[in-house]
Amino acid sequence: MKSRIIYGPILSRRLGRSLGIDVIKKGEHRKNCNFDCVYCQLGHVDWKISDPSEVADPVTTEEVIDGITNYHKKVDDLDYITFSGTCEPTLNLQIGDMIDRIREISDIPICVITNSSLVGREDVRKNLSKADLVVATLVSGNENTFRAIHRPAEGIELQDIIEGLRELQKMNGAKLSIEVMLLDSNNDYPVNSSDAEVEKLIEVLKYIDPDEIEVLTTSRPPAEKFIVPVPETRLKEIAQKFDEELGRERVRLVLQGLKRKRSNIKHENLVDEVYDLILRRPCTFEQIVQSLDIDKEELNPIIEGLVGEKKITEIIAENGTYYRPT
Repeated sequence: MKSRIIYGPILSRRLGRSLGIDVIKKGEHRKNCNFDCVYCQLGHVDWKISDPSEVADPVTTEEVIDGITNYHKKVDDLDYITFSGTCEPTLNLQIGDMIDRIREISDIPICVITNSSLVGREDVRKNLSKADLVVATLVSGNENTFRAIHRPAEGIELQDIIEGLRELQKMNGAKLSIEVMLLDSNNDYPVNSSDAEVEKLIEVLKYIDPDEIEVLTTSRPPAEKFIVPVPETRLKEIAQKFDEELGRERVRLVLQGLKRKRSNIKHENLVDEVYDLILRRPCTFEQIVQSLDIDKEELNPIIEGLVGEKKITEIIAENGTYYRPT
């Protein structure tokens, strides 16, 4: 089953109803990225990319514009058009041109969700500055913890990321939101929710000076079974500390349980739409119903068919059963 560049919309805790753009093609690999994060909802990386030059057959601007033209008008009340997907989107250096061209055909705000790995590059920062919103990940101010959580490709250094985020903020282009994904573990694996880690994060965030800081924990089954969500009480404690040190007006605690009224989506191939959604974002049955605005009776045979064809698999988590691509 061939996946499409445009997918969703996704109903997210951060962006509301967002139409996704995946600008890195899978090729022969199920998943490729320049990080192999222990908390990744899509599982392990099959092929780790170090540089944009290693991206095989990148999605072109024309492909994106064609996809947007034929898709986004079928969806009402979108909050964002978002560059995200199965791989780090900034590995495609055409993103800046894609954003410029999307603005010619749509007035919907544009977001780029990035793991921050390439923000040390001037060309990547220039591309990101053209968006309305950049959601950039920062999990630690300590190199060892950063490397343990992200398991980055060769050549990616935390200090380059920190300096790059600071420079991006100075450009006064896109609004910069730093996503702090807090993690716990059920063994002694290095994570970032200790008091010492939180203090270092605060120090680095003061240096970067972003517009917004999102504090959250993993809500979907992670790549590693030893990674677990930070308890809500601890999450609130850390958010309170961030409030005190960084300013309540820009700190946002993101919790589970987003609900939203149903939208109006004109479907053409519901099986493909369900698969494309799960490919980029593992979902529960109910999350698929809400995101794609379909009835449970419609979804049941589609899920059964995709599971039977071994396109997706069930993952049992504490907060429900998720469907993830095989």
